[in-house]
Amino acid sequence: MKFIHHTTIALALLLSATNIPYANANPDEGMYPLSELNRAGLKKAGLKISEKDIYNPGQVGLVDALVQVSGCTGSFVSNRGLIITNHHCAFSAVQLASTAINNYLKNGFVAQNQEQEIEAKGLKIRITDSYEDVSVKILNSVANISDPVERINTIKRKQEELVKQAEKEDPTIKAEVSEMFIGKSYVLFRYKTIEDVRLVYIPRQNIGEFGGETDNWVWPRHTGDYSFLRAYVGKDGKSAPYSKDNVPYQPKKHLKVNPNGVKENDFTFILGYPGKTFRHRPAQYIKYQQDYLLPYVSNLYDFQNKQMEEAGKDNTDIALSLATRIKRNANVLKNYRGKLKGLRGIDLLSTKKQEDEALAAFILSKPELKGKYGNLLNDIAAYYQVSDQDALKELWINNIYNSTSLLKVARDLNTLKVAMGKERSSHAAKQLFDYNVEQLKKSIQETYESYNKQADQRIFGRMLADAAAFQGKNQLESIQKLQLNGETANTYATQLINSSKLADQNYILNTVLANANALSQFDDKLLSFQNELDNDIVIFAAEQKRREGVLNKLMGDYVAVKEIFQAKNFIPDANSTLRLTYGHIKGYAPADATYMKPFTTIEGIIQKGNLGLSDFDYPQEIKTAYLNKNFGPYLKKDLGSVPVNILYDMDTTGGNSGSPIMNANGELIGVNFDRAYDATINDFAWNESYSRSIGVDIRYVLWVADKIDNAHFILKEMGI
Repeated sequence: MKFIHHTTIALALLLSATNIPYANANPDEGMYPLSELNRAGLKKAGLKISEKDIYNPGQVGLVDALVQVSGCTGSFVSNRGLIITNHHCAFSAVQLASTAINNYLKNGFVAQNQEQEIEAKGLKIRITDSYEDVSVKILNSVANISDPVERINTIKRKQEELVKQAEKEDPTIKAEVSEMFIGKSYVLFRYKTIEDVRLVYIPRQNIGEFGGETDNWVWPRHTGDYSFLRAYVGKDGKSAPYSKDNVPYQPKKHLKVNPNGVKENDFTFILGYPGKTFRHRPAQYIKYQQDYLLPYVSNLYDFQNKQMEEAGKDNTDIALSLATRIKRNANVLKNYRGKLKGLRGIDLLSTKKQEDEALAAFILSKPELKGKYGNLLNDIAAYYQVSDQDALKELWINNIYNSTSLLKVARDLNTLKVAMGKERSSHAAKQLFDYNVEQLKKSIQETYESYNKQADQRIFGRMLADAAAFQGKNQLESIQKLQLNGETANTYATQLINSSKLADQNYILNTVLANANALSQFDDKLLSFQNELDNDIVIFAAEQKRREGVLNKLMGDYVAVKEIFQAKNFIPDANSTLRLTYGHIKGYAPADATYMKPFTTIEGIIQKGNLGLSDFDYPQEIKTAYLNKNFGPYLKKDLGSVPVNILYDMDTTGGNSGSPIMNANGELIGVNFDRAYDATINDFAWNESYSRSIGVDIRYVLWVADKIDNAHFILKEMGI
């Protein structure tokens, strides 16, 4: 999302005086909510259409073509519910549809008509219907509350109350209250949900993932990271589960595709659902990221992927079942290592410390602020001092269930089993079971889809070894009493999983969950272990809730006084709600004597293919078309080839994957899918000199569909 470079003169002078190296490249504006488009300066930057053509309450605009799909963004490109997003955003659904015989991940998939389209299991579409600022309602509910636990509980109750009220008023929507600034501002969003999504056109893996992990987060890039889906609804136009009787959804708006693309320095903008940024956080938060979260999680995911890759190296079915987990892990760990490199490279921690010191001095210089905020920075420091003491335990708990599949199954079973045990009668327990069992089975089945015994044993062993080595306040009582070390942790994990009946999916689903009595009587060592572990987690969760309440108040005050200090209202951090960013097609210089041009071409695919690396395999049809100069109308004359990927200075983050890249007229000219490696720290700070995002040029999408995959119906439906 694009920052506006209008840091106040007073702040600029202050930062100049303290010689902060990052000052001029660290604006704090960012990801524009729909309500803030008038602050973005779009017309001055190059927008040719009206801002109201993008968003105009009560009227149809470009925002009505936007969808949220899984954790990504997509956009309608036809009036029959056709959606374009990234290949990696549809990856999990393609994996679930694939078998060793019909390997759609490897070979791609082209439906030549609607009857051939395949259910995209696990994917749902959300469309933003409307929003409403509810900050006053929520903050008034905690105005007289000082206890941190009561504060956070009250906020959550009020959020739930507002959600229920909105859904009662309009049963066709799903409501959600999003925190825009911690402890300061809240917005109620109303979403339309579409349950039936189909796979329409998926490029083969050596197009959609060309470059693999070698090129991930890297420029120059040559990846065809796009996919086409279709949204379906019931014949009455309402959302409905998958059914052959459903019909294509007719969106209010769809984007016009411009097959002529863009050129260097052209104005562009993106609409999308960026995940999380953390630009309005104090220095201690950056230190937590740098010292704890980023190194721990990236190293853990690296280990997990090695175990899963080993498990599936000689078995295609196993490899397919683990593919989504591996891909997600690989993406995160490289992102996190990029952030570590970036944080250390620009020494953002030192910059943040100096900014906080300047803020503290400002507060103390103003009597009216000193009384209210005089202890704020000290209180923030005290908060993080406490939370850092058990940071490793927090990270371990956050990752244990996603790491070990059978332990996750144990948790799901225990949750219902324990709840049933608290009921006063067997009849009430049976009712509780009957009400929850189908949802429980669905959740467990999803876990088994990516379960592998060998990988589970080794990853579980690693997690136990980590916990056994923790010292001080990071220790978990349930693990310490086992008296494990690195070697015995692996043995214990293997024995526990080998002895567990949870590895037998059929037995769990059809025998243990056959009725309430069967679940109540079921006993298993892994269930007992999870129950013991849960005692530790519950105790820690209570402390975490107290801290959440403390942080809620501290961060609300921190942002409020920073706005006074900088004499402006901030744009809130990204939080998976609809935002706009803008910029230009633009290269950059990541190192001395190096300039990265903003376009790559098919020639680059051929060049990388000559390296002989498996990540750079590509369909021979591409080489044939290239040698024959069969570029069709998708040729960019000054390049002498078809542009593949494009580079731009728009500010994006996770969740912007699949976002439509639009030109000054609001026409689709590409699909966003990545950032350059140096831009992985966008979550904490954006820098004009090297923050670059990467998209697939629409001309490459159209060229592959036309010349390589014979997906001509896609072109026709989009009006090409």
